[in-house]
This record gives sequence, structure tokens and C-alpha cells, in this order.
Amino acid sequence: MAAVGPHLDEGRTSVGTRVELEHRAASPVGMRVTVEAELLEVDGARLVFGCTATDEHGTVVGTGRIERVVVDRERFLARLPH
Repeated sequence: MAAVGPHLDEGRTSVGTRVELEHRAASPVGMRVTVEAELLEVDGARLVFGCTATDEHGTVVGTGRIERVVVDRERFLARLPH
């Protein structure tokens, strides 16, 4: 969310539209895994992030791509079932 924040004007939020994940390596149960995301592309309201999951030994255990779209918060929430 920290990466999205600078792209949101007041009254706006973002919603996920696509997630692609690739499992690259195993990590033992209980091992700490850190995930980092980087904003790769801004195309109008569409934000595309690349992400990498790395375990405590520095092994990349997963990679991915996440797409989000910036929307009007109130309009979006009004359309959700109550």
C-alpha cells in the first residue's frame, strides 16, 4: 500500500484486478519470508507492480505481478453488497 499511496488523490482508493504468482523455491516451515513490491508501470488509472518474495537465506521463493486500478472510494463502496 505504501507504493500505491503517492498515486491516490483524496477520495480515491485502489482495487486489485489481477495477480500472477510463480512459486520458485521451497522454504522451510516457520522461515521468515520478505515480500517487496516495486511500481513498474502507470497507465492512466492502472498500476502494475512487480513483487519478489525472498527467504532468510536470500533465496527467491516467489515472483509475481500485481495490477490495481485507482477508483473513486465512495462510488466503489456504494456498489458493494450491504
